[in-house]
Amino acid sequence: MSLSPQFGSIIPSSKQELLNENYLKFNDGTSDFAQQYLPEVYEQEVERYGNRTLSGFLRMVGAEMPMTSDQVIWSEQNRLHIAYDKCTYAGGAPTILVIPVGGTEPAGTLVENVISINDTVVIMDTVTGVEGKAIVTARAANSITVQFFDNAAATLTSKGFVSGQIKVFVYGSAYSKGRNTDGTGADAERISVEPSFRQFSNSPIIIRSQYVVNGSDMAQIGWVEVATEDGASGYLWYLKAESETRLRFEDYLEMAMVEGELNAAAGNADYQAGKLPGTQGLFAAIEDRGNVQVGFTAAAGLDDFDAILKNLDTQGAIEENMLFLQRQTALDFDDMLANISGGFAGGVAFGLFENSEEMALNLGFSGFRRGSYDFYKTDWKYLNDASTRGAISGINSIEGVLVPAGTSTVYDQILGTNIRRPFLHVRYRASQADDRRMKSWITGSAGGAFTSTLDAMQVNFLSERCLVTQAANNFVLFKGV
Repeated sequence: MSLSPQFGSIIPSSKQELLNENYLKFNDGTSDFAQQYLPEVYEQEVERYGNRTLSGFLRMVGAEMPMTSDQVIWSEQNRLHIAYDKCTYAGGAPTILVIPVGGTEPAGTLVENVISINDTVVIMDTVTGVEGKAIVTARAANSITVQFFDNAAATLTSKGFVSGQIKVFVYGSAYSKGRNTDGTGADAERISVEPSFRQFSNSPIIIRSQYVVNGSDMAQIGWVEVATEDGASGYLWYLKAESETRLRFEDYLEMAMVEGELNAAAGNADYQAGKLPGTQGLFAAIEDRGNVQVGFTAAAGLDDFDAILKNLDTQGAIEENMLFLQRQTALDFDDMLANISGGFAGGVAFGLFENSEEMALNLGFSGFRRGSYDFYKTDWKYLNDASTRGAISGINSIEGVLVPAGTSTVYDQILGTNIRRPFLHVRYRASQADDRRMKSWITGSAGGAFTSTLDAMQVNFLSERCLVTQAANNFVLFKGV
């Protein structure tokens, strides 16, 4: 029996047009593997969200330094002068002020009474505004007896002081002629004041990520040409996914340093605080030890900002500061500056950038001066991006941070000397055996690695680091309402 050719059931259309009968489709999986007519495919991706990376803040304001321990500890100097808050009356003796010895004022510092007999003091009621100047005539472990200069018989009660809201500070001493300082009474030995410091610490966290692609998909050619930030390009889709995993991980390195929290929860297994201590990020450090400005607006901008300046005067008075702001807060600052008559044009400053306006503007900063302070303002993308803080408004929103520029002096316990460090810097784990600043390695049996029988390429990322926020009392966190 001979075989004869068999014709299919293709019936040509009477018109030259695309019909269901003559259009070959592949997207529904029910017809042929290719289209009859070649579609116009754009080979380049559209950057719908622009530059999507968020990192760069810490590189701009700080530095990175290695560490070799589970904990980084630094010491910050306490204030030079002697002052006490929240003093109370002693029972039955209204001229005696009780110093809150043994408390924590400020937090973390043991308060001791180091006021000596013959010290001269200013006594203030922080609520009513009543004030008086006196000399210390006697002292005990937790109290002082004073005599007011304007009236020896006056008492704290008669002068209108309220127990519990009294502040006292030493401004000098006064002795009559021929007195000594090695006896009793008016000749009492003076108290030696030892320097004190506050100690802070932070622990690094281990941050990890991974991208896995099987060997078959690595050899799969795609429609769209991909290009990565390191210059690689081609039609292998995994290149795009691998590159984005790396970018996302680099963002996480910064985001973890900003958002990090200490782990106080008991948890279980690997999530116990002892095994997973967490780390204190920038926001937590400022809320714990710094200044928080709530609800900065254009309407009250100048008054609010001047209040910030007055508070900075009480802290370290760092002359140059950087402002990283979300959009609305940046606009409020612009409105505030615009409302200052002649203040903006005459108060522009670029000192941090070697007084170069071009350099500052190229980095996205604008400078202005208020009082004795220079400020350099820029947008912070992390606070605007809808996938991070930009999606949050109201009471939970972070609207900006003020970061002092330059360096601070701290005592290094290992070196035994004072050293200078940027106020904000990252410490990463590293030694001669292993550098864990930013590790990446490939495992599996694809992509050039032959470490296992797994038919895939595993791209691994790891970093171990923490943030050191020194002198947080000079930082300001702007929050919403």
